[in-house]
Amino acid sequence: MEASPVIDRLRSLVEPGTIASMAHLGINTEHALGVRVPRLRELAREIGTDHDLALALWGSGIHEARILASMVADPARVDGDLMEAWVADFNSWDLADQCCANLFWKAPAAWDKARVWSEREEDLPRRAGYVLMATLALHDAEAGDDAFAAFFPAIERGAGDQRERVRKGVSWALRQIGKRSQGLNARALEVAEALQDQVSQPKEAHRLGHEAALELRSELVQQRLD
Repeated sequence: MEASPVIDRLRSLVEPGTIASMAHLGINTEHALGVRVPRLRELAREIGTDHDLALALWGSGIHEARILASMVADPARVDGDLMEAWVADFNSWDLADQCCANLFWKAPAAWDKARVWSEREEDLPRRAGYVLMATLALHDAEAGDDAFAAFFPAIERGAGDQRERVRKGVSWALRQIGKRSQGLNARALEVAEALQDQVSQPKEAHRLGHEAALELRSELVQQRLD
């Protein structure tokens, strides 16, 4: 399938007020059309998997076309080089999140990139590293507890990041890992408590640890783990 008619279809799905709503959420709308994500998912289901189309859509530079690309790309053809090329193009937090949730976690290089990106200095690649940890915890049913526990040192390092959108990724990773199993719940709570107690940690890390501990101890989470 060619990209041009798909982009024309995207333009037909623009709704008034969507751009303003996106901007209110802190989404970069410079190259956005104003198409809501549910509409993109409907279109992705129509298209199915089409990796060549995904590459062309990404190359268009249009925000929604890039999100759609993450929905129709073939995970089996997503290697580390493509992941690096796309992460270098991230210009908005939602694009980072969509790529991780729709595509990157399925790629063979996902575990390595989660670790590597969490050590990057730029905010969006770094956020993507932590969001990738969270989406792996949510979707990778076969991975063992130790694989996720290996992310805890990176989570502790990132908890004090002064950039809110990075910290939100860190928080999501800690909380999602802590919801996978009773063992990981206990280990995630240890990390959360350490963040609260360590004097050397900035106040942002204390708050992140406190909020994560509240959720991980909650009756709802504990009932799901029983």
